[in-house]
Amino acid sequence: MSGAKGFERDVIPTSEGDLEITFLGHGTLMMAFQNKCIHVDPYSSVADYGALPKADLVLITHEHGDHLDMDALAQVTTEDTEVVLTPICAQRTGGGKALRNGERTVAAGIPIEAAPAYNVQHKRPDGAPFHPPGAGNGYVLTLGDVRVYVAGDTEVIPEMGDLEDIDVAFLPMNLPYTMTPEMAAEAARAVGARIVYPYHFGNTDTSELVDLLAGEPGIEVRIRNMA
Repeated sequence: MSGAKGFERDVIPTSEGDLEITFLGHGTLMMAFQNKCIHVDPYSSVADYGALPKADLVLITHEHGDHLDMDALAQVTTEDTEVVLTPICAQRTGGGKALRNGERTVAAGIPIEAAPAYNVQHKRPDGAPFHPPGAGNGYVLTLGDVRVYVAGDTEVIPEMGDLEDIDVAFLPMNLPYTMTPEMAAEAARAVGARIVYPYHFGNTDTSELVDLLAGEPGIEVRIRNMA
């Protein structure tokens, strides 16, 4: 993908052409599929968005500043860009296609499902969860015969077991805000993905997830530079 030199990149074949994933860092991804550019949680600290391709589709998982970065969003969007986001984010941006947990849409020709993303155990000193139920989204994208789950900021939650036919999963391990390696391993088993990418993992040791899933048939853990 032009303008994305220096970043790691994977190509995953689908029934309707290759899916190219560029790992920009943190919770931020860029994907190319059928000549469309998809940005996930664009964040100015990980990339120069003025040098990256403009988005046909942007996905925003929640309102925290490292996920809803208004400057990065402005740089990557055009008047034709479709933005899918949470209701809270839509209030802040003044537009976009707001999805609540469980809702579905088609944007830039891509079927998208909004999945719950929240904390159960990890909480602030006042007892409030870092990510309360209902506020954030994960997203499932259907790209040909490949379904990609971008979990957003979440712990392992019961609703992950309801996701169907997941091929690729991005699971966060940024402590104390999201999942421990043990939680991420449980999440990987729950969604049944054949390829698992830990992302947004900060200083968490990703080798622990590799070890925890080493004996799981059909699950490949891929480590990329997503600290």
